Amino acid sequence: MSLLAVHDLEMRFGDRLIQEHVSLKVDEGCIFAVMGGSGCGKSTLLKHLVGLLPPASGAVCYDGVNFWDSDEAGRDALRAKFGMLFQSAALWSSMTVLENVLLPLTQRTKLDDKAREKRAREVLEWVGMEGSADAFPADLSGGMKKRVGLARAIAAEPQLLFLDEPSAGLDPISSRRLDDLILDIRERTGAAFVLVSHELPSLFAIADDGIFLDADSKHPIAHGKPADLAKQHIHPTVDAFLRREVPPEDDASTGAGAAADHGAATAPDKQKEPA
Repeated sequence: MSLLAVHDLEMRFGDRLIQEHVSLKVDEGCIFAVMGGSGCGKSTLLKHLVGLLPPASGAVCYDGVNFWDSDEAGRDALRAKFGMLFQSAALWSSMTVLENVLLPLTQRTKLDDKAREKRAREVLEWVGMEGSADAFPADLSGGMKKRVGLARAIAAEPQLLFLDEPSAGLDPISSRRLDDLILDIRERTGAAFVLVSHELPSLFAIADDGIFLDADSKHPIAHGKPADLAKQHIHPTVDAFLRREVPPEDDASTGAGAAADHGAATAPDKQKEPA
């Protein structure tokens, strides 16, 4: 049974359709990528998956239990199965690094004070932030904040971690270090990950599976490992995104490639990078 299974999800804001026919599954240890262009509904999907927004229809199931069919106590029990790293890291500015990481341990576990602190320091060591336990978020770089946020997300030993644009705002080296941390945490814990990201190097390096949401058709147009999708020519929009190519219709509108069909636009070494 999958840790997370989504069945024919429909997402709306009032009468406005965001995405429909969204189905996916995430098994233990899988790193699952939610992909697509800006405005396609990636972050909205994440909010549905973590229980912040109810779907118009469809099911979000954890270990076979439908989140939205559960009562509030049941939903709280399901929420305990996952952790979250927000795009901004969302650390409490008035708390030290250690106090931030202690929060989920206080809220979700029955550990005593000594055991909670031991666990918090352990996960800070995993992410290389043990020396900053007494620092405040204002004293940290963007990459350091992300690492503390990741430590907080894994502190209570969730089975599944949701990462919203984990590499956003990071330089390439910090982004690579974060990728390595995610792989290391999976190796240590066996946890699965669902990540929303535009960072192609990260998607190709760490994602095992994924879904591509299309803003125009308002439904998924590809499923699979990002590195494999980049080679398969599933759909022009998917090709353009994963190869960083200007779509043929955009070329035509600017006069840059009106005569080029999609088949002739698939060799990355012959394409200009978008401005």
